[in-house]
Amino acid sequence: MTKKPHILIAEARFYEPISDMLADGAIAVIEKAGATYDRVEVPGALELTSAIKLSDEKKKYDAYVALGCIIRGETYHFEIVANESARGLTWLSVDPGLVIGNGILTCENYEQAEDRADPKRQNKGGFAAKAALALLDIKHGK
Repeated sequence: MTKKPHILIAEARFYEPISDMLADGAIAVIEKAGATYDRVEVPGALELTSAIKLSDEKKKYDAYVALGCIIRGETYHFEIVANESARGLTWLSVDPGLVIGNGILTCENYEQAEDRADPKRQNKGGFAAKAALALLDIKHGK
């Protein structure tokens, strides 16, 4: 790939402090790779698939990083959101063939989410950006 990759970071903002940490990790990796990025925000993880699909219609982005957090509650809603958001991103990566790094956390509690999101600890936002960049290399035969 001769031009710098342009990446969309799609952020579910339901847990804003967690989203900020995920974004910080992703941005650091993207900038270190010499890529550029835009950001789009949606309320929750279920909207990430639509945000990426609608953004892809503009043919402006080489890859996508989906960031969000789902924390188990008292109802079955956790399973629905976790499963359907993952299914939606998988569908976009397989059927239309989009390059997507999945950085949606699925955690039992807020403390687990903080540990996974923090760029100084598990840095799952950075990991999702690395995944998107690695898939982009594969797409371009590197």
